[in-house]
Amino acid sequence: MTPQRFKKLRRVLDSRQPDLTVLLDNVHKAHNFSAILRSCDAVGVFEAHAVWPDPTLRPSHLTSGGTRKWVGIRTHPDIDSALAELRERGFQLIAAHPAENARDYRDVDYTRPTALVLGAELEGLGGAALAGSDLQICVPMMGMVESLNVSVAAATILFEAQRQRASANLYAESRLKPEVYASTLFEWAHPAVARYCRRRGFAYPELDEDGEISGPIPTR
Repeated sequence: MTPQRFKKLRRVLDSRQPDLTVLLDNVHKAHNFSAILRSCDAVGVFEAHAVWPDPTLRPSHLTSGGTRKWVGIRTHPDIDSALAELRERGFQLIAAHPAENARDYRDVDYTRPTALVLGAELEGLGGAALAGSDLQICVPMMGMVESLNVSVAAATILFEAQRQRASANLYAESRLKPEVYASTLFEWAHPAVARYCRRRGFAYPELDEDGEISGPIPTR
């Protein structure tokens, strides 16, 4: 760990948004899954959510192009429980769905706690996801096709959210809870030691200002 690397890790973590996320409902194609996670990382999403009703279609963790290390993924047993948890945490649930009554994606306030709900590549969002969402949005299309690829739609909408949040100064300083910030920073800086400590139930050692482990690594 070099001081320059540690400084970059802190800069990226400082911009992470605890109240901007995506909920992927059976998005199982590896290239789309990977591309969405890359967009999440680019706009500062701290943690993504996902549901795979058919576990055999769950993408491999190796398909995310390395982004999986920087964007956490929480899985849920079904779409109803995922929506309920996010709603309880105060998120507005916005379904990306090209319906006639869908609003232009630019006409939404993304500075509020927001979960963007995205559906499978061919079928789109199912009835439960649509019924459980607060509103539906779409990217206006001027051509013959009715909708964008799910990863392209995700990127388009997420970067509008980033634009609004940057204008509202939501990236100016860390908005993570201090204990979440500290544990995430250690896991990013020293993933092998973090795995060792988690397996044995040990607390993470302290880090110095350059990101080096300053205390002893626990052994018992």
